[in-house]
Amino acid sequence: MKARLKIMLIFGLLITLSGCSTTMDNTVSKQNTEKLIDEEPESVVSEESSEDSAINNEITLSTERNVLQDSPEYVAKNEVGLSIQDSETAYEMCVRVLTDYYKAVWNGSDIELGAFNENLKQYTQNKIRYQFDLYLTHNLTDNLVKSVDIGTREVEYTDDVDGGFLYLNLPAEIKKTIGSYGEPTEFLVRNVNGKLVIVDWYTGAKDSYDFMVRGENLTIDNPNIWDDSEFVKKLNSKQGEFSGSIR
Repeated sequence: MKARLKIMLIFGLLITLSGCSTTMDNTVSKQNTEKLIDEEPESVVSEESSEDSAINNEITLSTERNVLQDSPEYVAKNEVGLSIQDSETAYEMCVRVLTDYYKAVWNGSDIELGAFNENLKQYTQNKIRYQFDLYLTHNLTDNLVKSVDIGTREVEYTDDVDGGFLYLNLPAEIKKTIGSYGEPTEFLVRNVNGKLVIVDWYTGAKDSYDFMVRGENLTIDNPNIWDDSEFVKKLNSKQGEFSGSIR
């Protein structure tokens, strides 16, 4: 049996863009997670076994970002593999992608997909195009997305022979000119050549695009799924059917 290390994170806002990176990175192995920020969040640490432990923190983050800024590189802490220290950077990356995604499908804004696995990138491009064309056809694109609020975050790290991966569950509230709606999206993130890459994502809200194309109530836990040629071929075919269904 492969040893699996799962770490659950729900923690307070850690993103500080001023200047604590060097000292903090040098001392992180000696400090508790809650000492890495100026204000200590509540945290609970529970050990399931000698090989498994979970750290729970809580965070609520509201963010409104400009669409298609210069695409940043989300660099892993180590060139090979992941660690729990990569969760903050992975979260920042997924928040940016999710925010830009909703503005792309409703507002027609450009979106940078450089953070995606190549096959997943193609799927996502088709996903965005289909939804925008559908909303445009039904005269729904005048009700623009103004901001996207990302609520409580859940992060789970799983170790494997390929260097491990992070699972993130990000509930989002999409605020429009008139009204709002919410839905959760799940992400899987790997370290590819020293950079964080989204290797799968799935929005499972009822009647969402993923719900209709990929299926309902899926378990998102396979970071290698978009390397499966049969899986990719099947979804490409299903997407083709959907693209031809817009009246």
